[in-house]
Amino acid sequence: MALLAGVGLSVCASVHAADPLPDSFTYAGITLYSTIDVGFAYQSHGVPLSTTLPGGLEYQAFTTTRNFAGHQATVAESGEQQSNVGIRADVPTGYNFNIVGVLETGFNPLSGQLTDACASIEQNSGVKQGHQTANADSSRCGQAFNSQAFGGVSSKQFGTLTIGRHNSLQLAALAQYDPQTLSYAFSFLGYSGFDGGAGSTQGARWDNSAKYALVSGPVHAAVMFSNGGADTGIQGQAYGGEVGVAIQGLSLDAVYQKEYGAVNLRSSFDNAADPVPTPGLAAYISDDTSYNLMGKYTFDLGGGGMGADGKPTPGDKLTLYAGYSHMQKAHSDESYALSQGGYPISIGININDSAEYNLEWIGAKYQLASGWSFTGAFYRASQNSWTIGVGPTGTQGIGCSAAGLLCAGDFYEGSLVADYAFNKHFDTYGGINYSEVTDGLANGFVGTTVGTSGSENQATAMVGFRLRL
Repeated sequence: MALLAGVGLSVCASVHAADPLPDSFTYAGITLYSTIDVGFAYQSHGVPLSTTLPGGLEYQAFTTTRNFAGHQATVAESGEQQSNVGIRADVPTGYNFNIVGVLETGFNPLSGQLTDACASIEQNSGVKQGHQTANADSSRCGQAFNSQAFGGVSSKQFGTLTIGRHNSLQLAALAQYDPQTLSYAFSFLGYSGFDGGAGSTQGARWDNSAKYALVSGPVHAAVMFSNGGADTGIQGQAYGGEVGVAIQGLSLDAVYQKEYGAVNLRSSFDNAADPVPTPGLAAYISDDTSYNLMGKYTFDLGGGGMGADGKPTPGDKLTLYAGYSHMQKAHSDESYALSQGGYPISIGININDSAEYNLEWIGAKYQLASGWSFTGAFYRASQNSWTIGVGPTGTQGIGCSAAGLLCAGDFYEGSLVADYAFNKHFDTYGGINYSEVTDGLANGFVGTTVGTSGSENQATAMVGFRLRL
């Protein structure tokens, strides 16, 4: 981990630095919290910074924009975690129920702007491939609270019911079972909402949704429903269920999701012949289904001690992770009044034969009482060959031979990260990430042949630090 050579920290350090900040900024059950994550990144292939896209750079080879513009060396942001600010409520009522809620938004600490993927696509309207800044689809499209915004009631006996904008059950589970904890620089599960959205990035967060969760001993379960709506990532209804168990060091979860009318943004429009008002976005709509099984096991290795603040520190731990997702994107028969993030969208294609994806991952995290942690992860995704029609209802069955992006293909990614926590609120990190796409998933990159053969790879190295309040 040469990337950490300049940090000036000793691996032998065993005592945490004194923490001048309180554990949390809480008053009467209301907690204010924030994360600022900034650093410096180098990419073998990439594009310049965007002021609005989550993570700032396209950190990977898995992208429909095929937007590489050569190597990039730049200041960067949100490498380990989306920079955010939020308020969390857990207020007792005196009747064995608590009022609970969350208001949170993600922002770019380098520009001060709210995270807005729709704007990142629109800003590159009419710009040639290889000359664009970072842009990609996301469920964060400049909303005042682009992360979560919900409220409800909670009871230890009867569970928790909340209504509003939630992370999908699948995204919430991935945050627990991804060895890289949904890192934007080092995890496919983090920088792409593809898995968290059951196959569509827009489905990673559900507007107009209700969630009920219950914990009973070692067993926990949750259900969630959304009625969707215009100008949201899911135009129709959606529902999901989760059941899991936590016994000593073992934790397992199974998650199912179904989304009708999920939005998949493709590109932007900026020409007089296009029927979409300027600015506008292109998209296709899909009905998504996913099945997921995730697990981890933590070995407590001992070795804890006392911190400089006189409080006990955790001992050494080794956690092993594994997960599997199967996702299907099928034709949607519904008709919707379409817009997203305030932009009108045009449906230029639709799915005929379904697209199916399998995603597997494994990883390990070794956490030391000294404050050091070391994480390694491997991700693999595969796509079948699928077909499309032209327009919202076309049945032409255009497939692999005519559109290479629809060919079967594979994606591989491996990452290594070292992190040192000075205390609960401040840590520094460094890591490397290598990814490769092949065949259909590599279509559009230089050196591939109509998506049926060839590959493209990309490497990222990043160092940074986080301040968490």
